[in-house]
Amino acid sequence: MELTPDQWIVAGVVASALLLFISEKLSIDLVALMIAATLAVTGVITPSEAVAGFSDAATLTVAFMFVLSAALMKTGALSTVGPRLSERFRRNEGLGLMVFMALVGSVSAFINNTPIVAVFIPIAVQMAQSANMHPGKLLIPLSFGTIFGGTVTLIGTSTNIVVSGLSAKLGAGEIGMFDLAPMGAVLLVAGILYMVLVGRHLLPGKQDQKDLKEKFGMGGYLTEIELLPGARFVGKRIMDSSLVRELDMDIIEIIRDGQRFALPPGDMVLEAGDLLKVRCAVEKIRALKDRANISVKPTVQLAGDDLRTRGTLLMELVITASSPLDGKTLGEADLIRTYRAVPLAVRHREDVVHERLQDTVLRSGDVVLAEVKRHFVKNLKELERTPDAPFAILGEQEGMAEFDRNRFVMVAAVILGVVAVSSLTRVPVMVASLVGVIIIALTRCLSMKEFYEAIEWKVIFLMAGAFSLGAAMHNSGLDTRIADKLVSTLGQWGPVAVISGLYMATSLLTELMSNTACAALVTPIAIGMADRMDASPTPFVMAVCFAASACFMTPIGYQTNAMVYTAGQYRYVDFIKVGLPLHLLFWALATWLIPVFYPF
Repeated sequence: MELTPDQWIVAGVVASALLLFISEKLSIDLVALMIAATLAVTGVITPSEAVAGFSDAATLTVAFMFVLSAALMKTGALSTVGPRLSERFRRNEGLGLMVFMALVGSVSAFINNTPIVAVFIPIAVQMAQSANMHPGKLLIPLSFGTIFGGTVTLIGTSTNIVVSGLSAKLGAGEIGMFDLAPMGAVLLVAGILYMVLVGRHLLPGKQDQKDLKEKFGMGGYLTEIELLPGARFVGKRIMDSSLVRELDMDIIEIIRDGQRFALPPGDMVLEAGDLLKVRCAVEKIRALKDRANISVKPTVQLAGDDLRTRGTLLMELVITASSPLDGKTLGEADLIRTYRAVPLAVRHREDVVHERLQDTVLRSGDVVLAEVKRHFVKNLKELERTPDAPFAILGEQEGMAEFDRNRFVMVAAVILGVVAVSSLTRVPVMVASLVGVIIIALTRCLSMKEFYEAIEWKVIFLMAGAFSLGAAMHNSGLDTRIADKLVSTLGQWGPVAVISGLYMATSLLTELMSNTACAALVTPIAIGMADRMDASPTPFVMAVCFAASACFMTPIGYQTNAMVYTAGQYRYVDFIKVGLPLHLLFWALATWLIPVFYPF
């Protein structure tokens, strides 16, 4: 039987969206809006259905949970765990890892995992340094631990809320606050035990390089040159000098007659005897020095007395998933003017970029090596604690937020109240979380400015667009067509085989695209499969929830994986080595236990 025109349109939109999600050419929220617009223009869904996701209870619930998460982070409660866990890691690495993952997993069950990972990345790096461990031993476990914990409750991750919202719209009912808990708890425990007994031995084991110069390969890129009398650059403004253009260099500092000019303006005139600290490939300078009348000084040392005497230090800035810098070039980000930070190199996944930095596009998880004036470091660390922090700072945590006990008690009480009310009464979780954030604002745990900044609007727009895809799948009948095909293929082996196949297909898809978009795509199909088999939709919906979060083999399917990828100095193969056995373990457990906990 041929597909209808509407089904062809939806299939084409899905295929195009998959390519865009995988390629990362466009941001995922923009792709989601393009999906909604295309489906509305072609008439597959109505205009009201195209924008209905913005007012959906699931979307609003996720927005409110971001606010509650930000309020908890602002209390500084989590920043107190680093020193306490460091000693445990020194005594027993396995036990320390178990406690660490249990902690982040428990918190992630009730708080969105993206800010948890942003807060814990520098804490984990500090703990690794204190215990003389490679940071890679802790950062994949950090990401995975939050993924495990997110499967325990409805509010643990936005994926669960998306599935619940679509399930309710399609007549299969909502997911309760703790409906996921039986299976989620098993996966949390099994995941932690796997990482402690097996996974940690598959992670990078070599001690981290001792200084940032080696780590970023900066030896030939930070250099001092002296302008000799007669140099053709003397007497010209920096912006007019061919020295800058020919060598593609950035002048970070000029020393003239014992006076230092940090980040000199472009209209500053160069003089004979000027000592310039520049970022540039030293080979280029050496090729020009004879005819240019310049003297190349020894490569600048990036650690030790040289930095201290200049009153600066090096910092590694990890771009967060919600960072306003994500998708901007370094030139557009203008770190020098905005953050008083001079970018020296960018580590993007497995590559380090030294040249043409201004044209380098920043992505979530990238690490920027920057030189910062010491007196401005405190400002950066205060900025790091804001809900819309552009980056997380690796290294010393001397500026971390102090623990505010009274504020923590208030925020914790609000979060527990939201959970209790929505699980023990008939009050919807959206209403309970709305009341919770109002209390947070009234008690000044967050200002209204911080309230709005706490919401990850990229996720909200992604969810709104994703709901339109689910509506199109259902309106066109494509979900039923796909469900029929899957059931006819797997149904001969019984409903357990269908659940197993659904879980495997969803978990493989979520390795390649956003887990939220994956859930929106597969949920209508899963409900169609239940209808086709005349079975309860609950086990099918649950399979989608657990599988859509089970992204362990790639760093691109889940935003927390992307955040730790570069910070942990991982290679792509590290995720495959650690994640493949875990993926198969979760698949086996889901196949066995989902029908037990959620009967057909």
